[in-house]
Amino acid sequence: MNTKKKIAVLISGGGTNLQALLDAWKAGALPLAEITCVVSNRKKAYGLERARQAGVEALYLPTTRFADREEYHLALRDLLWERQIDLVVLAGYLVVLGKPLIDAFEGRIINIHPSLIPSFCGDGFYGLKVHEEVLRRGVKVTGATVHFVDHGTDTGPIILQKAVSVQQGDTPEILQKRVMEQAEWKLLPEAVRLFTEDRLVIQNHTVWIKEEESR
Repeated sequence: MNTKKKIAVLISGGGTNLQALLDAWKAGALPLAEITCVVSNRKKAYGLERARQAGVEALYLPTTRFADREEYHLALRDLLWERQIDLVVLAGYLVVLGKPLIDAFEGRIINIHPSLIPSFCGDGFYGLKVHEEVLRRGVKVTGATVHFVDHGTDTGPIILQKAVSVQQGDTPEILQKRVMEQAEWKLLPEAVRLFTEDRLVIQNHTVWIKEEESR
């Protein structure tokens, strides 16, 4: 029998993807998940309030409290270890993860990115900047990707992707909202569900999804 896996969500802002996770969890769509804590590097991140409203521990851990980035990530690693976290979810977390944290949770950190990786990803591509570049380049299809985190930027094995059409008259803000609603808010809970059900297998930098066991 599968036991519940403890989830930590790291955020820096409003927490819309966090809310999608919380909604799926509260609705019973993540039966093997336990969202244990939400951590933010920004005190006023609204995602912390979303966590409190859902009865989830909300933690503020600023980078400025530590001498350097490595100290920060060691503290974050220890915080997650203390809570026996099984999966770390990056949901709009604007701090580049350090080696101590990635090594400690290898194969157990996932990120949501607002494009179809390998397009419009890597250093400097986050938030609205992604959608601005999509429109500047004139592509017809964009989307979102959930991937495991490794030591590169948006280079880890891809778990799920979903395409979203770019429409005439789109602004970066309109496109961002469509990608969230049609892709991000669906992909992230699904990826968490698959992880908690032990159905994700990484093999040669490729993620395979095991068939669901018949009950």
